[in-house]
Amino acid sequence: MSRTDDTRLWTTRPETPSDIAAVHAVNAAAFETRAEADLVDALRQDPAAWLPGLSFVAEAADGSVAAHALLTRCLVGGAPALALAPVATAPEWQRRGAGQAVVRAALDAARARAESLVLVLGHPEYYPRFGFVPASRYGIRPGFEVPDEAMMALVLDDSGPVPRGMIHYPAAFGV
Repeated sequence: MSRTDDTRLWTTRPETPSDIAAVHAVNAAAFETRAEADLVDALRQDPAAWLPGLSFVAEAADGSVAAHALLTRCLVGGAPALALAPVATAPEWQRRGAGQAVVRAALDAARARAESLVLVLGHPEYYPRFGFVPASRYGIRPGFEVPDEAMMALVLDDSGPVPRGMIHYPAAFGV
């Protein structure tokens, strides 16, 4: 699966084993600490959380990994959902569309797998461009305190009821 961004050509694709070190490096460089990079590594080792084909990268023109987005299994009130986290762009590629391209590719892959719900804890001015709204609108809440507008949900398939209740993240999230 490949997708290009209008502002720049970004090739997006599922992560391969040869990308693991580059994905770690992008996450380590994008955040103040290595916690997100270590989170990806821990989630990769959790068979209940890791979903092959839902860790995506965006490639720069030279083929290097410019951005990464990860979807893993979580639960909402006992029903399966996806957690979008982390999303990272290497500092030299930030604000050039790589992050948007990789998020869109990951969400498209989730739709293709007939997933119904994605959750993200993130910047309320960034994620609504993908269709995310406050999760509280659906009766979904995290098990920890966060601003209501930062905990967001995206319903991918509205043909059935949206699960309600508490979000249960994989153990690697530490919440």
